[in-house]
Amino acid sequence: MATVTASAPRTVLPARLRHPAVGKLLLLALVAAVLVPLADAHWASGSWPHALTVDLTEPLGRASDWIIDNRDSHPLFLYFFGYVSNAVVLSVHGVYLLLLAVGWAGVTAVAAVVAWRAAGVRLALGTGAAFLACGLLGMWVPTMQTLAVMVVAVLASVVLGALLGLAAGLSDRTHRALRPVLDTMQVLPAFAYLLPVVLVFGIGVPAAVLATVVYAAPPMARLTALGLRDADEGVMEAVASLGATARQRLLTARLPLARKELLLGLNQTIMMALSMAVIASVIGAGGLGDRVYQALASVDVGAALSAGIPIVLLAVVLDRVTGAAGERLGEARTSTPWLYGAAAAVVVAVAGRLVGRLDWPDAWVVDIAEPVNNAVDWMTDHLYSGVPYIGGTADWAGHFTTWVLDPVRDGLQWLPWWSVLLIVAALAWLIGTWRTALTAVLAIAAIGVLGVWKPSLDTLSQVLAAVAVTLVIGFAVGIAAARSERFERLLRPVLDVFQTMPQFVYLIPVVALFGVGRAPAVAAAVVYALPAVVRITTQGLRAVDPAAMEAARSLGATPTQQLRQVQLPLARPALQLAVNQGVVLVLAVVIIGGLVGGGALGYDVVFGLAQGDLATGLVAGAAIVCLGLMLDRVTQPTERRVRKGA
Repeated sequence: MATVTASAPRTVLPARLRHPAVGKLLLLALVAAVLVPLADAHWASGSWPHALTVDLTEPLGRASDWIIDNRDSHPLFLYFFGYVSNAVVLSVHGVYLLLLAVGWAGVTAVAAVVAWRAAGVRLALGTGAAFLACGLLGMWVPTMQTLAVMVVAVLASVVLGALLGLAAGLSDRTHRALRPVLDTMQVLPAFAYLLPVVLVFGIGVPAAVLATVVYAAPPMARLTALGLRDADEGVMEAVASLGATARQRLLTARLPLARKELLLGLNQTIMMALSMAVIASVIGAGGLGDRVYQALASVDVGAALSAGIPIVLLAVVLDRVTGAAGERLGEARTSTPWLYGAAAAVVVAVAGRLVGRLDWPDAWVVDIAEPVNNAVDWMTDHLYSGVPYIGGTADWAGHFTTWVLDPVRDGLQWLPWWSVLLIVAALAWLIGTWRTALTAVLAIAAIGVLGVWKPSLDTLSQVLAAVAVTLVIGFAVGIAAARSERFERLLRPVLDVFQTMPQFVYLIPVVALFGVGRAPAVAAAVVYALPAVVRITTQGLRAVDPAAMEAARSLGATPTQQLRQVQLPLARPALQLAVNQGVVLVLAVVIIGGLVGGGALGYDVVFGLAQGDLATGLVAGAAIVCLGLMLDRVTQPTERRVRKGA
């Protein structure tokens, strides 16, 4: 009689333990069990230990003093930085004088003609109306100042970005070397670019233009390299088989095939340059951004809105024109309309000069500052507080600060410093690789070494609160847009406008509604990051395999079950990307929130720039860089994990 040996029942636990995430956490726990007691024995728990900080105030102060003392005598400044500064000043001044010489009528006509040939009559009329609105608001001269800075900065950014992209597109070694640099530059908040150029060039137009160039060049470089590297292999092989040299292959095949990517890079460069040119008003760029900055400093919402509207109009016009030009690329068009349009623009400009109407007439200016301020005063009296049942906007801001921002900040600052490092390491390693975790831990540790641990955690608390609100609203709206084409069509123009507005402009409405403080800075960050999260969520859900959706429907799954069990799991890479972009965009505006009472690192940067205390400003700027790098690594899955959908 054969005996049957009963095998032991297999448990689920070993399979779960074999999961890579569990293995990573166990290994991290083992390392922590060894290192944490040692760290706690040498440096007490709590805030970052003073023994592990490096005081950079004195060396940075000496470096700043040396630069200031030698700016007019050292050969490096006389024969390099001095020439660069002079070239920038002369270029901006020349473009500005040219715009003034053409006059308001000529500039409007030229802009309308360019928009007409790039995108059609409808956008040409909109472009002309936008420039006329700048004059009606009394902002013609500041608009020309901003345009002059923009023209010089965009040209320099396009040239620099195209050269870097060309090198990366043709050389694998250069591409590998540039990729981490471009990745890092892409996640840095705009404020982080201001301090180094101020240290070298001082406050003024050269520093503003060069900061704008450094900020706006990476997208051009990245998209140029992408277009060149993704050129159709069949076309390239056919050109090579005809005996074309490397230069001929580049000029006749690679560059023409990459035209759309190049034009998209131009579009992104223009938008980032405008955003940075406005922010650079803090260091002397002048123009519309300076008007907004001065108005916000005195909490004059009406004056800020008068300068903010032209910024939005410029952003929308530039985005639409360059975007439409990319869509119409390759269409067969004759040059005759160009000649007619150029001739009409010249006639308008000459006519304006002959009648002495170069400057916008003062009699045509419409003052909106006073009625806007009256509306703000009414809101202060009726909506800020005391509204029955729902409270006022100031009450909401106060409750959000008391119930959300303060507990999150206090909780982060209460955590032992080593536990913060462990949390960062665990999150970064779970979503990426050990290299990702190491980079994130070194970045957060560098913040402690710089001696700004508590202000950085204060900034981090604002980022976390803003990201949480952004993701809740963004995912909800994105899901609704993905499930309703009608709602998505209604939402699209709103997202387009919000996505093209420079960061600075978002501070105006929140100051009008909530006053100053950390809550308004968080509100501005939420509004700025929301369009990107909504768009990425919608696209990710709509890109789910139709076969999987059809299979779920055939099995009788309800719409809610389809969303929960099919769409959301399959769209996980897109949702992770939405989280990453939301975090990066929120950080950028939370830092700028230092201008409206956000405090923490943003305040330190603004204080350093305003008071000439470059040591404080540079340390805060370096901490912002580290915080941005850490947040990007913690929320950015590696390509391998994205391909697996993990």
